[in-house]
Amino acid sequence: MEKIEEQFASLNIVKRSSETKEPTYLLGIDTSKTVQTEKGSLVAVLCSNGSIRIYDKERLNVLREFRGYPGLNGVKFANSRDSVYSSCTDGTVKCWDARLASGKPVQLFKGYPSNTFISFDISSNDHVICAGTEKVDDDALLVFWDARINSQDLSTAKEPLGAYSETHSDDITQVCFHPSNPNMVVSGSTDGLVNVFDISADNEDDALVTTCNSVSSVSFIGWSGKDYKQIYCMTHDEGFCWWDLNHLDTDEPITCLNIPDVREVINVKEGNLDYLIGGLYNEKMDKLFVVGGTNTGIIHIMSCMTSGLVHVTSLQGGHAATVRSFCWNMQDDSLLTGGEDAQLLLWKPGAVEKTFTKKDSMKIASSVYQRVRVHSNDSYKRRKKQ
Repeated sequence: MEKIEEQFASLNIVKRSSETKEPTYLLGIDTSKTVQTEKGSLVAVLCSNGSIRIYDKERLNVLREFRGYPGLNGVKFANSRDSVYSSCTDGTVKCWDARLASGKPVQLFKGYPSNTFISFDISSNDHVICAGTEKVDDDALLVFWDARINSQDLSTAKEPLGAYSETHSDDITQVCFHPSNPNMVVSGSTDGLVNVFDISADNEDDALVTTCNSVSSVSFIGWSGKDYKQIYCMTHDEGFCWWDLNHLDTDEPITCLNIPDVREVINVKEGNLDYLIGGLYNEKMDKLFVVGGTNTGIIHIMSCMTSGLVHVTSLQGGHAATVRSFCWNMQDDSLLTGGEDAQLLLWKPGAVEKTFTKKDSMKIASSVYQRVRVHSNDSYKRRKKQ
């Protein structure tokens, strides 16, 4: 535990993004997976004004911006190329080339009529895209496309391979492929269910490996554990659930941990915990961490054990408002964070902290407050179990 504490406690800010003309909430962050030693890594940031900004990771300056796409949800780099994806409420998943200045998507993945996409992911081999829809009539769909690039069909929108329609009864808020097995994908919904699928199966019934119930609306899902045989989720009312898929064929219980409201049980050393942001699994340490924060911009990092969550450290002096997104880099143990103060910060362990003045909180006008998650202290009331 001491080694872990040391590593996270030694995180210091090495860079802040330069100010942009239009301050926005930073809702999602991902970094390019390709190795570009001369050019450096790229960072893609989803902004609340319907744009995706591409940054240089080390300098945090904006290289280009894809503007004018209201209703984007999520941002993700491909695993083997510098393509950036985002799902959209207009019924498409869009793909841009992060190294091209042209703001137009290079590929469109078109859904079925009336589809409104609010979540998505791309498989570890970049072959399949899966997107989750809002519920329309009685249907909430997981829609799949072949994501492989074919120069001949770049000009036309790709049609779906098919869809799963029987396993969720409400908006599908989260989709997350397994980090190394391209056939495994997990989905989460406002119906409280977290479903694990093996998409190599012939039909939806056979593809469903297991269903876990968080009993609340799912806000974040991820994979963890050795060989990534565990899954976890956070809920919109700050609950946390953790399940071990190794126990599916045994008499052992699948649930490792279930905390209905983390705010009520966690003891943080500095102040309080107002909300959860997400989780990260550190392969080197074989440890799952939960990341949360305060409305004043403090970031809390908690270690996850079957006995409960333990506060490890807090990152202060960075953000001046709610932190909405983060991205952990396993290679250099760096952390990128983005928030409602319109700042993108790069933290590195053992780095010399440069002198910065903490910016005043930049609360954004409600006109651009689209589809963003509101954390409030009065949301303690949980939906009662049916």
